[in-house]
Amino acid sequence: MLIKRPDDIKSSEITPESVYLNRRKFIGKGVAIGAVAAAGVAVPWALRSQPGSDAGESMGSQDELTSFEHVSTYNNFYEFGTRKSDPAENAHTLRPRPWAVRVDGEVAKPGDYDLDDLLHGVTMEDRIYRMRCVEAWSMVIPWVGFPLSTLINRFEPTSKARYVEFETLYDVEQMPGQRRAVLPWPYVEGLRMDEAMHPLAIFATGLYGRDLPNQNGAPFRLVVPWKYGFKGIKSIVRIRFTETQPRNTWQVSAPNEYGFYANVNPEVDHPRWSQAKERRIPGLFRNTPTLMFNGYADQVGHLYEGMDLRRNF
Repeated sequence: MLIKRPDDIKSSEITPESVYLNRRKFIGKGVAIGAVAAAGVAVPWALRSQPGSDAGESMGSQDELTSFEHVSTYNNFYEFGTRKSDPAENAHTLRPRPWAVRVDGEVAKPGDYDLDDLLHGVTMEDRIYRMRCVEAWSMVIPWVGFPLSTLINRFEPTSKARYVEFETLYDVEQMPGQRRAVLPWPYVEGLRMDEAMHPLAIFATGLYGRDLPNQNGAPFRLVVPWKYGFKGIKSIVRIRFTETQPRNTWQVSAPNEYGFYANVNPEVDHPRWSQAKERRIPGLFRNTPTLMFNGYADQVGHLYEGMDLRRNF
């Protein structure tokens, strides 16, 4: 994965959607590009180019960006309802500022942090990650964010920190979908430390050059490009470092269908559907092959050497 960090491009200069939708202009401006994940699964490609090369041609016309309208109105966020349209309709009740995050567990610097203080000094202006996210459906989204490792290093995890656990806000007034026991609330996710420290794992704070919409996980969310979308926990209020493996929400709710790792493996079907192909929104048919680790095998495959990726799903 190549991430370019030009000195002369600020987020204010790349906000207009028209700039993102014009692929050659988007890349020609030297905007940072990478591949990360969203509400489904992550990107099956990672753009690699050398200075002076025509990166635009290497991306391929099949990976045109999904419109902001579709990205912001077709979402999985059960805290606001189980229909894809529910988050956009109901998430206006979420108050993303002020926002506090508790950091605890096996770290030298635990505490309750105001989000703005927590992100102080983190450079995000030039970090635009273009991704394809896949589940049974997929989108291509330009995220604004920064590597998860940047924040983890600030907390100084101890030698006992083998996993990092994330927790979503639990507040039925702000998240009315939590009044229904469709999942055990609050929503919890986790990564192994080496996964969390991988440069492809990021915290996203925006998309299309804008602040992250409520329905997409405001004020910040996790995106992990080689995993299925339920690993992309949203509206995070707690980060806990542990010695033992966390049990993520879908693993607790449906252990026969969802495991801890959630690495993209199109050769293993979900019990209720095939994961071999995806449907690109706003299309109607599953006609795009899903790739192992969403195409990131070269970058992340070494993290799982010796593991049975059918048992460790």
